[in-house]
Amino acid sequence: MLKKILLATTLVLGQWCLAQTGTITGKMMDGEFNDVLPFANVLIKGTTIGASSDFDGAYSLEVEPGTYTVSFSYLGYTSKEVTGVEVKANETVEVNITLEPASSQLDEVVVTTTVRKNTEASVLNLQKNSVTLMDGLSLEAIKTTGASNIASAVKRVPGVSVQEGKYVYVRGLGDRYTKSILNGMDIPGLDPDKNTVQMDIFPTNILENVIVLKSAAAEMPADFTGGVVNIVTKDFPTQKQMSFSASIGYNPGMHFQDNYVSYEGGGTDFLGFDDGTRDLPISKSTDIPSPSNSAENGTLEGITRAFDKTLATERQNSKPDFSLGFSYGNQFDVGEDNKLGFIASLDYKNTTTFYEGFENGIYQKSPDSDVNELRFDRIQQGDLGSNNVLASALAGLSYKTGKSKYRLNLLHIQNGETKAALYNQETQLSNNIDVVKDNLEYYQRSVTNVLLSGKHTSEDASFTTEWSLSPTLAKVEDKDVRLTTFIIDPDGFSISSDAGFPQRLWRDLEEVNAVGKVDFSKSYELFGNKSLLKFGGLYSYKQREYEIQNYNIAFRNFTTADLNGDPDAILADENIWTLDNNSGSYIRGNFQPANSYDSEQNTIAAYLSNEFKFSEKFRAILGVRAEQFTTYFTGQNNTGTEVFDNEKTIDELDFFPSANLIYGFKENMNFRVSYSKTTARPSFKELSVVQITDLLTGRIFIGNPDLVPTYIDNFDFRFEIFGNQAQMVALSSFYKKFTDPIEIVAYSNVAPNQITPRNAPSADVFGVELEARKNFGFVSEGLSDLSLNLNVSIIDSKIEMAKGEDQEYETRQIFARDGETIDDTRQLQGQSPYLINVGLNYDNRESGFETGLFYNVQGKTLEIIGFGQNADVFIQPFNSLNFNISKTFGEEQRSKVSFKANNILNDDRESLYESFGGITNRSSFREPGMSFSLGYSLSF
Repeated sequence: MLKKILLATTLVLGQWCLAQTGTITGKMMDGEFNDVLPFANVLIKGTTIGASSDFDGAYSLEVEPGTYTVSFSYLGYTSKEVTGVEVKANETVEVNITLEPASSQLDEVVVTTTVRKNTEASVLNLQKNSVTLMDGLSLEAIKTTGASNIASAVKRVPGVSVQEGKYVYVRGLGDRYTKSILNGMDIPGLDPDKNTVQMDIFPTNILENVIVLKSAAAEMPADFTGGVVNIVTKDFPTQKQMSFSASIGYNPGMHFQDNYVSYEGGGTDFLGFDDGTRDLPISKSTDIPSPSNSAENGTLEGITRAFDKTLATERQNSKPDFSLGFSYGNQFDVGEDNKLGFIASLDYKNTTTFYEGFENGIYQKSPDSDVNELRFDRIQQGDLGSNNVLASALAGLSYKTGKSKYRLNLLHIQNGETKAALYNQETQLSNNIDVVKDNLEYYQRSVTNVLLSGKHTSEDASFTTEWSLSPTLAKVEDKDVRLTTFIIDPDGFSISSDAGFPQRLWRDLEEVNAVGKVDFSKSYELFGNKSLLKFGGLYSYKQREYEIQNYNIAFRNFTTADLNGDPDAILADENIWTLDNNSGSYIRGNFQPANSYDSEQNTIAAYLSNEFKFSEKFRAILGVRAEQFTTYFTGQNNTGTEVFDNEKTIDELDFFPSANLIYGFKENMNFRVSYSKTTARPSFKELSVVQITDLLTGRIFIGNPDLVPTYIDNFDFRFEIFGNQAQMVALSSFYKKFTDPIEIVAYSNVAPNQITPRNAPSADVFGVELEARKNFGFVSEGLSDLSLNLNVSIIDSKIEMAKGEDQEYETRQIFARDGETIDDTRQLQGQSPYLINVGLNYDNRESGFETGLFYNVQGKTLEIIGFGQNADVFIQPFNSLNFNISKTFGEEQRSKVSFKANNILNDDRESLYESFGGITNRSSFREPGMSFSLGYSLSF
């Protein structure tokens, strides 16, 4: 018995001792080609413990707890030693390293450095060795800002701005010229008409980094100009990771307000989708009779009673914002050499906004040239409330063998937004009446994406094949959007055709995207140096169906003044038209052909590029990309004069050359020159005859099937210096020449509320960017944790106005004010003249204390182009000053409490009509106010 007890004790102690090990892991990068470095050597100095990196550059060493020096080497490259690598039991330390080619020598040269957990340095290494002009944002940098999602943090990247708190624009150019991709593949967002995906859907805990590419290469998509934002998620976590986070937000002007406007919705609104409460109650094909048709109108009463009777806003108490997040990641050994990685993330946000005293306006110039003041077509003032639910789920599975890696990502995004507005509208030009409006809206959007990809290498990793397949289904449903307008009479309220009858809209969009691509790379020797040949292809298919079901409520033999201005009384049982009394309200269909279309886009692409060295310091990447782009359209306008039956509207075969030249003065100093040709293509909505009404603002979007793609010649110059501890400074300049740029302009003089896309002849954009990252360790060692991040972009844009009869230049001349000089150029729409991002951050990793102050502003930007009597609309600068502070707790710092204050300057969001003589009038006005949030996160 004693022997058995001793044996059992020995086994338990042995297992316990064996379990008390830690792991050193990371990735080795090739500093010459900014790629992974396969089959390189890793050794714990002074021991026999070592390993080789796999085909993906990854390595892993299991060691006992202690402090080690790790040596990295590869034939023909400068070796490096990393000292002070502290390993604790059952924990993983990540050490990423980049080896640079030795200067024409094979002798080992040891460079000693010290390990840091801050992966900002690894992103700067990517940036330094990138073949294209690139800026990056590491996960650690995102956490430093206190941001819970990408949109909140990416403003630190030079030339990047964020619109509406979620859409990322690069170099001040609008959405049309910025592209978002997920792990290198296209993905549509919740607004399929935008080229960029909203960034607040991606929680930071699943990210590896965010890369912003500003110059093109042949292997990249051609449909971008400002930049490509690549969101890179983790695939193989270095160890088991599990985290939970929660936060609550409070805005004194928006939350716990009893006058918040909303309406009663469905029981599942809090989940981001409608439970059927707002479904169209009748078939889309239902033929709705009129009261005068005595042979068929027996069904009219039943149809009318089937519609939801709620048409009025109601005052409620507004709730605070809150969010929840959960993530999990781990990797497992499968067999002897294979690994299986898994990540999963759930994220939920519930946000309530309330704009008390919001304002919208539409203004025109006076027909008298000596009058500078603008006349209003309409002014809207009132209260606007919105509750937005955003839920996202991401799961990723990765499997790695000795020479292959497979990856499967599943992503679903669900968004539901309830909006309500109660406001007065004063009209002067179209009709001289005052009205009160109740507007109820619900938007339900979802995106489901699958990404399947693989990477395979040859025996010596000199030839690599990568492939990806990515189908996506996007749905947008505007469910039972309602607008009720009462005319304010001297003795009460009434409804008439002068102001419009009550409206009900159902809008449905379904879009299928399928993208597949394959990339090959082959390393070989040229001019006595390592070179890299890349080639591959892509096929993209996109198909969209869109339709609007439009209904209104009319009255027969009924005095609307008896409703006493109550929208909910319109469809009250006693007020609905019946066959017996032949009096009351009834539903009327108002289908218009321009409200529906079917469209398709196809892209076939192939590319070839070569990266090589002219000399030890001079590197070149030359390539060309060919893209065949075709679009098909089915639909017609309301009058029937334009009918399209699967008609090919664009059919272009284009070649997009690119050249990136890099001269390395020193290992940490580069000068870059690049040229590329890119394109910006019209969206489905723009390249159509659709007419889409925004019931809140009254603006109508009208499609234009005559649009052609925009082509851009891009020139970039950059000088960059990289220092230790993630410090750097870079000065860049760029020039872009646009041919046929697409802009949103006023449709005509007689319809100031209508806008449409049109091609302008040409445009030029010039810009300079300055980026600097510096800590204050040069002042005192005690200030090394205090750092300043600064990036400034100054941009000048000029576009040539279209000339000729009824074109922009002539109409501006016709409606010029006395003493006003009309130039034939102006600012490019959507182009900001300057961007400023400043961050002062203190981060002490030993104590777990972080705090920072971050400022961001974008210059006045042309939003809507005036036409004739219509003045230009400019988005005014919004001065955003945000503060965050956080502290981790516990021996292993697994708990974290954070506090954030946003819009400390209490700035307003405003768009203004601007006309000669300094005349301005509000197009849009919102008071976001200051907001505060308190968050807690726990990692396991």
